[in-house]
Amino acid sequence: MFTDKYITGSSSISKGVVYKDERVVFTGQPVPFHDLLVAIYQSLKLSYPKFYKMDNLSKLGWLAAEILLDDTSIKDDYKSEQIGLILANANSSLDNDRKFYNSDIDVRSPSVFVYTLPNIVIGEICIRHNFKGEHYFFIEDEFNTDFIYKQVNYLLDHHLLEACICGWIDVLGEEYKATLFLIEKQSAGNSPKFSVENMSRIFNN
Repeated sequence: MFTDKYITGSSSISKGVVYKDERVVFTGQPVPFHDLLVAIYQSLKLSYPKFYKMDNLSKLGWLAAEILLDDTSIKDDYKSEQIGLILANANSSLDNDRKFYNSDIDVRSPSVFVYTLPNIVIGEICIRHNFKGEHYFFIEDEFNTDFIYKQVNYLLDHHLLEACICGWIDVLGEEYKATLFLIEKQSAGNSPKFSVENMSRIFNN
């Protein structure tokens, strides 16, 4: 049976500004992207040493997920198998692929090579939060809200998931953007309905 669904949370990192539920929660200084990621991490007062070993795509997605899930109870409300992720971007893992390709061929590091797949960011988020549900990573020219909307609806309507994190995480050099949505079947207060229009509005904010 098809049911209404809601955007019970959102987060965004773009152009040096971090949003949580459409409110600005951090504004960074004009620094290189890598330094901005570290500044955001430090502002959250987190202790997760593995963060520093991640590539920039994984750091960006991991931070967006931390901000999205802050003050939520989804890990108490659902089993780990009931929470999944559907993410997309335009540049796959090209940002890290270039770093690996340009590194010294005689001393190429396995720790760099392991991030030459875009779905590794999903793995980092799932490891952090113990999510074990369905997950997919798609490569699109741009954020295709209609496609993501249909994918999430299918998984929740057919009870393959009870909650889903979906959105866009993309990095190439100093160009980056992450926008994540938490989708549930129950509203959290004044949560907007899960719709193509509401996703597009938040994404383009």
